[in-house]
Amino acid sequence: MLTVYGDEKSGNCLKVRWTAEKLAIPYRWRELDVLRSETRTPDFLALNPAGQVPLAILADGRALAQSNAIIVHLAEGSALIPADSYDRARMFEWLFWEQYSHEPYVAVARFQMVYLGKPREALDPNLVQRGRAALQRLEDGLEETAFLVGDHVSLADVALVAYTRLAPEGGFDLADYPRVVAWVARVEAELGIS
Repeated sequence: MLTVYGDEKSGNCLKVRWTAEKLAIPYRWRELDVLRSETRTPDFLALNPAGQVPLAILADGRALAQSNAIIVHLAEGSALIPADSYDRARMFEWLFWEQYSHEPYVAVARFQMVYLGKPREALDPNLVQRGRAALQRLEDGLEETAFLVGDHVSLADVALVAYTRLAPEGGFDLADYPRVVAWVARVEAELGIS
């Protein structure tokens, strides 16, 4: 059986949970608290030398790290990965963008406010500006379609909804992005999350 090491405070970890649940893949969840350095113990570092969650231990014992790599592996052959090669490439485009241009700003602002107790005014203005730019990119990307890659939920939506839905906790007002608000609701419904 699949085992997932994760921290429920992390959107990166939750996207693995949501993918497994959407695809009815049985798994065991091993909760680790990153803030208590539980990913830095010798036992965990033996599983993942990078000391990060999520970490999946596949049924055959192989380890796989990095949230988007894990969800791609879990969703192989499913409707969460578009069959059309161009649409599949667009899904990957969003996955790469999420880790490089969205998560480092939207999620980091949330982390600093919620877990480090920083007031909004103390955040780096560049962090806030880039977070807003990421949310605007999503808003623009949803101009013509219900989901990020057409009219069906894909891993692009799973990956990006994780921290977008929590953006208000980082001081971002989603009311400024009405298509994003509607998209979050659609993706949450598709994944059965609230």
